Amino acid sequence: MRKKGKREKKGKGAEKTAAKMEKKVSRRAKKEEEDLEALIAEFQSLDAKKTQVIESTCPPPSPRLNGSLSAHPEKDELILFGGEYFNGQKTYLYNDLYVYNIRKNSWSKVEIPNPPPRRCAHQAAVVPTAGGQLWVFGGEFASPSGEQFYHYKDLWVLHLATKTWEQIKASGGPSGRSGHRMVACKRQLVVFGGFHESARDYIYYNDVYAFNLDSFTWSKLAPSGIGPTPRSGCQMATNPEGSIIIYGGYSKQRIKKDVDKGTLHTDMFLLKVEGAGKEEDKWAWSRLNPSGVKPTPRSGFSVAVGPNNRSLLFGGVHDEEEEESIEGDFFNDIYFYDLRKNRWFPGQLKGPKSEKRKRRRGRQAEAEGAGDEEMEKQPPQGPVEIVKEVVAEDGTVMTIKQVISGPAEEKERSESEEEEDGALGQQVEPCPRSNAMLAVKHGVLYVYGGMFEVGDRQFTLSDLYSIDLHKMEEWKVLVEMDPEAQEWLEESESDEEEDDKEGAEGGEEEEESSEEESEDEGEEEPHPSVQLDESHADYLSRTEQYWIKLARSNMGPEAKEKKVVKVALAMAKTFYEDSV
Repeated sequence: MRKKGKREKKGKGAEKTAAKMEKKVSRRAKKEEEDLEALIAEFQSLDAKKTQVIESTCPPPSPRLNGSLSAHPEKDELILFGGEYFNGQKTYLYNDLYVYNIRKNSWSKVEIPNPPPRRCAHQAAVVPTAGGQLWVFGGEFASPSGEQFYHYKDLWVLHLATKTWEQIKASGGPSGRSGHRMVACKRQLVVFGGFHESARDYIYYNDVYAFNLDSFTWSKLAPSGIGPTPRSGCQMATNPEGSIIIYGGYSKQRIKKDVDKGTLHTDMFLLKVEGAGKEEDKWAWSRLNPSGVKPTPRSGFSVAVGPNNRSLLFGGVHDEEEEESIEGDFFNDIYFYDLRKNRWFPGQLKGPKSEKRKRRRGRQAEAEGAGDEEMEKQPPQGPVEIVKEVVAEDGTVMTIKQVISGPAEEKERSESEEEEDGALGQQVEPCPRSNAMLAVKHGVLYVYGGMFEVGDRQFTLSDLYSIDLHKMEEWKVLVEMDPEAQEWLEESESDEEEDDKEGAEGGEEEEESSEEESEDEGEEEPHPSVQLDESHADYLSRTEQYWIKLARSNMGPEAKEKKVVKVALAMAKTFYEDSV
């Protein structure tokens, strides 16, 4: 009895600490978010000028990570939305929508009026209702410098049949966050975890919310049992019985001033409905202890649901955190989790059938003359880890661990031997990466984009690969890219804010963006300039009505006056500080 009492007190103490931290983060983040609201409002005013749906064929999308890739429920298409890109100096955020035609291996860009604001690290889920719906919740917007963050708590639906965006305004939902996970479970969207970050503080969540797709209402679930600790970036999937599994994820905590310690979670939980059929569903957490070979600890992995009741994860990174630096090992392997058998196993490439026959015939012929000697030459079975060293422009050496599944050829071969062997050598595959976008259609896994790091440099990808999960024979390259050709700008203290604003808009190719911006600038009234030696207070008193009018036009007639004034003052302050 004494132990139970202590545990309960400890639990309540942890809840109070978490509540205090959330208030602290909320206070500090409030001002940051008010400043960013002005920037978001300006971007939305540009989007508001779109009045009709425009669909056009285009090259593959620009490099990005932390977007969403979803399979259309009725067509052979994949839908890419949002994401981010960092070029060394600026952060670009996107809210553009691309559609990949699987049969034609072609991309098209779909411009739809009134889309959600630019974001990354959101969640998207597809349901087959009314010709297909793509639901999007949360995510984050970052300032061009990447030092300020705005976390969304909005819910949107893209009606795929009519190509229209609709914002669903329902109270009682999750707080603003990114890095959370969301799945469609029966007639509900279930959201778990995530984090909220300001310039100095952060908080991770382990709460669970459900959005009813029939009544369009949010409810906060209160499952019984001991559930996962707060985290973001976990694996979340539903099993055939309608229960939800949670695996892994990442969180960090402050151990002393300006020093944070990250945790890679490897535990697994089941969230199950109890007493189904009653007026109100009751949920319960329980711990899972799966059999098989679990994934090695990592963060930034990507997840999807494959055929045969299997959930999968791909890639990710394992960071070795030193006091002053972080070294990352990136992965490109696949792990499957059998939802029925509660078992993990690594995905292993089998190789093309024609190649296997040739190898088999060759081995039989050689075996007749070579006897036991041939057995020693046969390649080892199972996953093989290859360590690669990549040298950055600044001389930094970065080690990348590459896991090769299935039978492996000899690792040390000359370039000429590799060329001669061709198909008999290692098959093509995606390079190791984290934060890629995954989708599964007709049992085929598609992997788009993501990133890896070499020293202080980040390489953001725009390639597209596929692999048939039924056969697991080989990867196919659908879109290639050369990461080395990507522009990387060294950090500079003299970057101009106006350049930063251009960068943050993203959503288009950079040249395209600048052209559109210059056209918009020509049509719009210039902001009131700051006079010589004019103080912020004087500038504000002289131009306040202009900024209120601009904020009102961006936010619409239904916005509350107090909110409009707050956004107007933030816009004026941002413009004043940029000008002096």
